[in-house]
Amino acid sequence: MKIKDIYTRAVQRGIELDPRGKAEVEAELKRVKKDFDELKDADKKNFDQECLANPYADTRILYGDPDREVKSALVGIDMEVGEVLLADRLKSRGKAIDIVISHHPEGRAMAALYEVMDMQSGILLKYGVPINIAEDIMAERIKEVERRLLPVNHTRAIDAAKLLDIPFICIHTPSDNAVTSYLQKIFDKEKPDSISDAVAILKDIPEYKDAITEKAGPKIVVGAEKRRAGKIFVDMTGGTGGSKNVFEKLSNAGIGTVVGMHISEDHRKEAEKHHVNVVIAGHMSSDNLGMNLLLDYILGDVEVFATSGFRRFSRK
Repeated sequence: MKIKDIYTRAVQRGIELDPRGKAEVEAELKRVKKDFDELKDADKKNFDQECLANPYADTRILYGDPDREVKSALVGIDMEVGEVLLADRLKSRGKAIDIVISHHPEGRAMAALYEVMDMQSGILLKYGVPINIAEDIMAERIKEVERRLLPVNHTRAIDAAKLLDIPFICIHTPSDNAVTSYLQKIFDKEKPDSISDAVAILKDIPEYKDAITEKAGPKIVVGAEKRRAGKIFVDMTGGTGGSKNVFEKLSNAGIGTVVGMHISEDHRKEAEKHHVNVVIAGHMSSDNLGMNLLLDYILGDVEVFATSGFRRFSRK
């Protein structure tokens, strides 16, 4: 496969699995195109034109000729300078590492992480939160994340990849869309009665089963095993954690349980305050599930070397 094939298929699959629905994503792309067309020529030069076809700013080819052939990939959750050096070391020992694939964004994709958070408003709308409220509660959180990213030295791993001539891409939101879609379909079908039933479903999935052996399995952080789960909302996509004010709105919209990757203490307290149960499936394990689902679809016969918290479970 070529690098551009991996990248394009990842974006396309992300759109297909986007919890907002394909129509909403296509409408967003049309709005971006309209905004681009209205820019002055001088401003168009600085516009990231990848946004015209790819709605996920945290997913990019960060280094490498898009036409370069790929037969093997070093894949991990966090691929930083150490992992780039690992790729080079493996190559020197005879392993044919053609590309580094990171789940979490690096480089300009990390700097733009906050740009994908707008999609959370569309997801909340789908689950019964009015769009004006969803956009309002997300606006402050998006600005907070943008400010937090401003001082980050985000080019380090990409600089190392360039010096060692190792292609580097990151696939973030398409992977998160994959795990969100997969789990939401399971919960909607199985309709677990209690929170413990929901946890049991997670524990039967290979990535979460493996995480248990690493002391990082699913945990109930708000609620109790015997409590009714109610309507379950899988909250695992949209850049990073959203606004803590969302739990009141979710409760009002009839959500009984949120299944997520991770949660801050402030967010946990808000969920508890508004009687929303929270199950933390696990961060690395959920990222593993999303990447595995996506890689099955996009990589073809490319050989995968797993590192940095990634465990390959193929469903082919």
